[in-house]
Amino acid sequence: MSIAPGTLLNNRYRILSVLGQGGMGAVYRARDENLNIYVAVKENLFLTDEYARQFQREATILATLRHASLPRVGDYFVIPGQGQYLIMDFIDGEDLRQRIERTNILSEYEVALIGIAICEALSYLHTRRPPIIHRDIKPGNIKITPEGEIALVDFGLAKVFLEHEATTTGARAMTPGYSPPEQYGTAPTDERSDVYSLGATLYAALTGAIPEDALARATGKARLTGIRQLQPHIDRKLASAIEKAMEVDPEDRYQTAAEFRQALAEAANIHTQTQAIAVAPPPFLSDDEENPHLPASGSKPSRSKVVSNKARRRIRNPWVGWGVFFTCLLVISTMLFARPDWRDFLVSQLPIPVAPPPTQVVDTPVPEYTATFAAAPILPSPTNTFTATLPQLTKTLVPTRTPTITPTPIGGGSGQIAFASNQTGVMQIYLINVDGTNLIQVTDMPSGACQPAWAPDGKRLVFISPCLAKQEEYWGAKIYLTEIGSNQPPTLLPIPSDAAGDFSPAWSPDGRYIVFTSMRDSRLPHLYLLDLVKEETILLSDMDVRERQPAWSPDGKLIAYVREQNFAQIWLMLPDGSNPERFSLSGPIHDLYPAWSPDGNFLIFSQMKADVRIPSLAGMRLQDKNTYNEYTIPLRNQTAIGPISNASFSPDGFWIVYEGWPNGSNHDIYLMTSSGVDPIRITTLDSFEFDPAWRP
Repeated sequence: MSIAPGTLLNNRYRILSVLGQGGMGAVYRARDENLNIYVAVKENLFLTDEYARQFQREATILATLRHASLPRVGDYFVIPGQGQYLIMDFIDGEDLRQRIERTNILSEYEVALIGIAICEALSYLHTRRPPIIHRDIKPGNIKITPEGEIALVDFGLAKVFLEHEATTTGARAMTPGYSPPEQYGTAPTDERSDVYSLGATLYAALTGAIPEDALARATGKARLTGIRQLQPHIDRKLASAIEKAMEVDPEDRYQTAAEFRQALAEAANIHTQTQAIAVAPPPFLSDDEENPHLPASGSKPSRSKVVSNKARRRIRNPWVGWGVFFTCLLVISTMLFARPDWRDFLVSQLPIPVAPPPTQVVDTPVPEYTATFAAAPILPSPTNTFTATLPQLTKTLVPTRTPTITPTPIGGGSGQIAFASNQTGVMQIYLINVDGTNLIQVTDMPSGACQPAWAPDGKRLVFISPCLAKQEEYWGAKIYLTEIGSNQPPTLLPIPSDAAGDFSPAWSPDGRYIVFTSMRDSRLPHLYLLDLVKEETILLSDMDVRERQPAWSPDGKLIAYVREQNFAQIWLMLPDGSNPERFSLSGPIHDLYPAWSPDGNFLIFSQMKADVRIPSLAGMRLQDKNTYNEYTIPLRNQTAIGPISNASFSPDGFWIVYEGWPNGSNHDIYLMTSSGVDPIRITTLDSFEFDPAWRP
């Protein structure tokens, strides 16, 4: 039975909630009442003498360790008749399993960085006297903290390696897909066993799939699916390094974690002695996260999603795994029941992109439209020592050096942005790499084209034509479809022709529907739904108000849109048009261009005073709908960026792409971090660019 929240354990540790539950006991989040810090309490319920010895061994092992990527033991005690208890550092943040579930795959650069950090920790463990073998490296046991530190946790299966022992010390257990064949009892485990498990972990992070089980491979019942078979764009050198770590025969693997680290560093061109390790921190709190100042009531441990390796399914679950920012909440917990000025904190926890993408590939280069934009790279500040620490948010709006954008390609497809521009004299759709290179014209419509919207597969675009300039309503426009990489001309969508105008298309996440704005049937814009399978068009709302700019939630369950009565505000409806409800409540301000975060937990939108007409950016969590709990981007204590219009997220959530004109005239496409700092100008032409859309 779990210890009830609020219980004071050993007259010192206040139990707050259950973090995990197993057959041998539970792991709790607790507060050290003496030091006023949060700790993890691991419990063993004396199921057997062997488990008791193993638990005590874990306490002994951890108590001797002093490494930045390993948790420390602060206390160990026994309560007679109840159990053993180990008090450890509470490692805040998200684990790598959650990150994979959230993003599907990680970038090559980020995978290499995580691998190098864990190799550093393993080298430390393996060079102890006697050596310590972790034996349970998997995505769930690698944590990424809100400060960016990468930690290896859970030493429940660890063993002290003694050369004279005929068998391993400690209990054996296996995690299919991640455990090497020797851990099934085929041979003694050693440091090469950890190398295998780390390789399998990086394989999953890079491909989104669990590798074939090692025992099945060792017995000839399965073969490892090559990394490049699953993700052909992956660098050969990096793929080879990870696959070598996963060789069935330990003699064929890297013999030490240091060797594996070196291979990863060389593959990713990372100089670990001068370059800081930096991966994106976890996002902000999930909706169901508890306030650490309040005892948890009836909380249940989260359960991992089981993925069938046989089916080779992707590790997908964008709703699970948001990072836990307990430390940050300490500062603001007293504000939770007032008008929440803590809204500014939420945006401060949005992830900072740091990892550079691989070379981008454009499907159909057109030389006559190619342009080059020079800029210096963003690099982490040099250090003399290798660290696994992420930088904190900077309050400096514009860096001292001119940066290029370096987003990770997690979910970022080809790393391209579609946008509209009149650089040839007529509005057309263009593609450009996120670093400002390889500009390509996509459309050549005599009457112009704008409002590009990507299909979920990232291979097709819909857009509208005619388009002579940026407008809120496009009278006479029709919606067209074009396939990127095809020489075929754009085709008109099967929407009953209407001279009034159809515009603002948005594709459903499953690719079956397109919601759009139309002027048909009245002098007011209303929302319509096109079923691409049935080729049917359905009116979603016939309210006597202006409704436009629809945006589909990532799970396909909601449509955000703009409803204008006295002032434009953001509303929500179900995909069939039912249950409309107000989302934003901004007062005498126009809220425009709603865009969802990739996880669907919040929306960003442009705000504009009726008398000023200079848009800024705001955001609000879905759970705060119809309240005043919106926040500004960037934060109020940071230098403002503006104007900002047509903002939306990159598929990985690290960046916001938007239309800006800071000089008051020339409109260009910009990027900034999701928290609103470090703006980067992507287009540099003396023309009008707008309607940016990041390729999925």
